[in-house]
Amino acid sequence: MIDKVVVQYRDGRIIKGHLRNFSEKADNILVMEKDDGEEIKIPVNTLKAIFFVRYFEGKKNYSEKKIYGISEKRGVRLFVKFRDGESFVGFLSGDVPWDRKKGFYISKKSTDQNGFFLIPVDKESNNIKVFVVLSAIEDVSVMN
Repeated sequence: MIDKVVVQYRDGRIIKGHLRNFSEKADNILVMEKDDGEEIKIPVNTLKAIFFVRYFEGKKNYSEKKIYGISEKRGVRLFVKFRDGESFVGFLSGDVPWDRKKGFYISKKSTDQNGFFLIPVDKESNNIKVFVVLSAIEDVSVMN
C-alpha cells in the first residue's frame, strides 16, 4: 500500500511524499518525495511524527478542532506533548507501549515498536492518522 505522508523531523524540517508498506517496527522508512520522485531513506529516530494525509496542501482556511466532543468515542483519548513543546490530541489506534508500574515507555527503547498511531479528533482533518515517534515524546496523558 502506498500512502501520502507529511514527514516531520524533530528539528522541524518537513518532507511531503509517498510511503510504501509502513511498519511501526522499522528503524528506517523510504519516502518518495512528491516533487521530484527522489527516494529518501530516513531513520525513524530522527522524526517527530508521520502524518498520513488526504492532500499534500491541506485545507488552508480550515480551522481544525482540537478538543474531544461529548457524543463520540473512537478509542482511548490521548494527549501527547512533544519534546519541542507542541501537543497533539487524538484517539489511540492500536496498542501503545505500556507498563502499569512505570507508565508509557517514552524514555527508553523497551519494545520493537518505534511509536503508535493516533486518529485525529476532527473527522474533517486533512490528517487520516498520525504515527507518533516515541523518542520525540515528552509526556502522554490518557484523557477521561
